[in-house]
Amino acid sequence: MISYRDRTKAGQVLARELNNIRFETRPVVIAIPNGGIPVGVEIAKSLHAELDAIIVRKLQVPGNPEAGFGALTSQGVLLLNESLVRSIGLKQIQIDSVVKQTQGQIERRKADYRGLVGIVDPSEKDVILVDDGIASGYTMMAAIESVRGLAPNSITVAAPTASESAAHLVGDEVSVLVCPRIETGFIFAVANAYVKWYDVPDSEVILVLEDYRNEV
Repeated sequence: MISYRDRTKAGQVLARELNNIRFETRPVVIAIPNGGIPVGVEIAKSLHAELDAIIVRKLQVPGNPEAGFGALTSQGVLLLNESLVRSIGLKQIQIDSVVKQTQGQIERRKADYRGLVGIVDPSEKDVILVDDGIASGYTMMAAIESVRGLAPNSITVAAPTASESAAHLVGDEVSVLVCPRIETGFIFAVANAYVKWYDVPDSEVILVLEDYRNEV
């Protein structure tokens, strides 16, 4: 099974596959911070594409912040895992509270990124959504819904690794899914696909976005 030295190498691997796709327009790479940014910039460089970001935050299960029951985007799209919400008995007041808290997190992150997020209009363009991995699929599905609402020409998703269930979920919703490493095991972790794994800081996201836009 393929593994990657780091996110930069993963982006280069994805870029080689994406170069085989005939896009009708100059593509727009929209990466999901933080980990998707160093992957996405390698794709944007290779395809001479525009680069942007969309902030997507997991809706954390009360009392279990590692688990999520949906996602919210900086475009305001809310996506809930309805079956999970029912199975754990979340009440509407709890959902509303988490959504409000998550909205605040997104607004703070947008401010931290100093106007570097959501500046490219993807309408009538071929969009490539990028993350460093897809676990449950709900983060990417929320991003897809956000972009779809802006009337792109097409949506392609590119990720170095994904769980089998997430790959099926996402693949059914987009024109093309490019994912060289799809895992079928019961336990899935994005980090397992990488030799060098670290939490990407906001400072790196800002630097990558600023540097790329200064170059093109």
